[in-house]
Amino acid sequence: MKPPCIIVVQYVLPALRVLIAKELIEKRCLSRVRAAEKMELTPAAITQYLKKVRGETAVQLVESSDEAVEIISEMGNDLARGDASVYDVLRNICKTCQIMRSKGILCEMHKEILPALKKSEVCECEFCFPCKA
Repeated sequence: MKPPCIIVVQYVLPALRVLIAKELIEKRCLSRVRAAEKMELTPAAITQYLKKVRGETAVQLVESSDEAVEIISEMGNDLARGDASVYDVLRNICKTCQIMRSKGILCEMHKEILPALKKSEVCECEFCFPCKA
């Protein structure tokens, strides 16, 4: 059994890393090494994210939310400028996840991974992630 929190850890967080890395490198013109430093990851991890070896599964789902994309863009800007505290980054990651929950995006993904949930009319994710919408 895979609770919704597993989906966040296995799919959503890696997708956020992909999108933040792309933001830093493609839009903020940082090198892979500098982006890795800003994200507190290894350059090898950044390369894997950019080559779609890691984290690509949920990228389109995250990008389906304009609000999530806007937060990621702001995080990239703040990280590139050195204005992002650890608290800011964590707050924005949680905010992005909350947006995905409130729009049912996380539930869609959960139902894809656990087909038995497709039979339910009620989002089972509400047990772990009550909707704030």
